Amino acid sequence: MGLMWRIGPKCSKEGVAHNPLNNKWATIAVRAVRPQPSGDCATKVPMPDTREGPRRYKLPQMIPPPDTYPLLESIRNPADLRRLQPAQLAPLADELRQFLIQSVSTRGGHFAAGLGTVELTVALHYIFNTPYDRLVWDVGHQAYPHKVLTGRRELLHTIKQHGGLAPFPSRGESEYDTFGVGHSSTSISAALGMAVAAAKRGEDRRAVAIIGDGALTAGMAFEALNHAGSTPSDLLIILNDNDMSISENVGALSNYLARALSGRMYAHLREGGKKVLRQMPTVWELARRSEEHLKGMVLPGTLFEEMGFNYIGPIDGHDLKSLVTTLGNVKKLKGPQFLHVVTRKGKGYAPAEADPIKWHGPGPFDPASGKIFKEASTGPTYSQIFGQWLCDISERDPKVVAITPAMREGSGLVEYSKRFPDRYYDVAIAEQHAVTFAAGLAAEGFKPVVAIYSTFLQRAYDQLIHDVALQNLPVVFALDRAGLVGSDGATHQGSYDLSFLRCIPNMVVMAPADENECRQMLYTATTLSSPSAVRYPRGTGPGVPLVAEMTALPVGRGQHRREGRSGLAILAFGALVDSARKIAERLDATLVNMRFIKPMDEALVVDVAARHQAIVTIEENAIMGGAGSAVSEVLAAHGVSLPVLHLGIPDRFIEHGSRDTCLAAAGLDLAGLSASVEKWWAVQTPERVRSVRSV
Repeated sequence: MGLMWRIGPKCSKEGVAHNPLNNKWATIAVRAVRPQPSGDCATKVPMPDTREGPRRYKLPQMIPPPDTYPLLESIRNPADLRRLQPAQLAPLADELRQFLIQSVSTRGGHFAAGLGTVELTVALHYIFNTPYDRLVWDVGHQAYPHKVLTGRRELLHTIKQHGGLAPFPSRGESEYDTFGVGHSSTSISAALGMAVAAAKRGEDRRAVAIIGDGALTAGMAFEALNHAGSTPSDLLIILNDNDMSISENVGALSNYLARALSGRMYAHLREGGKKVLRQMPTVWELARRSEEHLKGMVLPGTLFEEMGFNYIGPIDGHDLKSLVTTLGNVKKLKGPQFLHVVTRKGKGYAPAEADPIKWHGPGPFDPASGKIFKEASTGPTYSQIFGQWLCDISERDPKVVAITPAMREGSGLVEYSKRFPDRYYDVAIAEQHAVTFAAGLAAEGFKPVVAIYSTFLQRAYDQLIHDVALQNLPVVFALDRAGLVGSDGATHQGSYDLSFLRCIPNMVVMAPADENECRQMLYTATTLSSPSAVRYPRGTGPGVPLVAEMTALPVGRGQHRREGRSGLAILAFGALVDSARKIAERLDATLVNMRFIKPMDEALVVDVAARHQAIVTIEENAIMGGAGSAVSEVLAAHGVSLPVLHLGIPDRFIEHGSRDTCLAAAGLDLAGLSASVEKWWAVQTPERVRSVRSV
């Protein structure tokens, strides 16, 4: 079964193993083999760099799983899968599910969604000629089974680690990953583009978008549906609906209807009838309405039919026989098709089925007991600090309301949603709506706080400018995961918010150096009559105690932390202030915690420049257009010339790994910052400084 096995007292080459899922014992050969990459695509991915320092997980003593996946191990790529007999698909799906449980349990990762798409993934690669036919997975949380079946099985244990498999489908990793994803609701647009491209080339190629019911709530998905339904493109959209269950009777009826509506006879009668009845407009309209009403009475697909799709389903997403039959029929149909598949998140692993939110992306866990091994706590995370502050301010101010685009758990809003349910709004994956909804509340005198990841605010940039800033409405943006987030990789790094926020008129932008400063900045934001953003990183801070009393900070004023005598000044922004402090102490440099990116403390910047030979700016944001650029703009505006070094995220995408390895990759860990500052400062001779100042 490939789970955690308990080995009985036999010889070293053979043991008696207990499978905790079915409570059975079996005689197995016990051996530990280092997996080697195999398959056409696995060789594209290097083995991970394990030099990430000590992990804070208390990992269980895992017994290497035996060779219990005979079918799965025979699948090097989908071509091997398509050579199987139909009767072998269900056993393959069972092995794949147990392999996922075993593999993810050792390191953690996206879990429940993938368990729910095992049968669907097997059926898709069995019916469609991948990679010639294009599969586009939305977001990618559910794509672990896809990675396993496309030559990356031996490397799945490296997923999300530095140098290992990417957390989401990635074009650079495999030819089977036809489109890079990470943010939601992009699959339909991308797949439609591929379908149109195939038609223009005259290629008999199928494009399939697999999108979850959560991702379907985003406006972009409906924009794509509206366009796709009006085209003749051979596009299949599969709705992976995991928010409802099907009883046996309803499931049987739904599967029967799905097979019937996707069959050749129904399609032939439908298209043939259209040709005849279009010659009789009155009868044609009656027939069209009759078909819609008949479907509408028993099926939930009327909306998609109205948008131009042939709707099929709902079908049980764990019934492989029905999936294979239906997909085989749909593949032969022309034009836009919409297949509604109902799955269960966490399918096949009882703890994940019972609580799919908890098991969305767990850390390492014991598959037998369902115990998740938590990281050792070193203090509250910034998300928890935000959540506590929001509860505190809401007790004092009845006008404060909270808005999140489907990130309740990640943003630290669970407690708030329970304590203030009438002031909590989860608008689903709809960032644009979230921002304009907040603007409407602010226009009526409320104080909306939008809890959103830095990377997701990018999706609502027009609303931020047009609906909030242009009208100078006091919306507070709590930007979680600002800077480098780690294992979710390039699609989720919060690298650009300082750059795209500080250029917007009326915005106030703050970056706390520690936990208590974050709390006080959030409070400061609620006292303003203009829009504001507080950006803070993932994880914990340097350990500064929280002060219960909330005090507004003077807007646009930095904090002088240390006066040095070397002639070097370091102006630091946000989470890297603590690293800057250590460098300043070693080099006897002046240290300023700038606090505000906009408005910037111009007087402080000019004063520091007048008293020092050189300035270094440090930020966890893109160097281009970031906080350091703002410092240079201030100096230029005041006619001040002196050497300035900007340190921040370089002009490239930082890939996945731990937060520490991501910082190191960007040169923003303590070692990298120290080396950069010391090397640059060493060449700033008095003669060079004088030459720069004389420019």
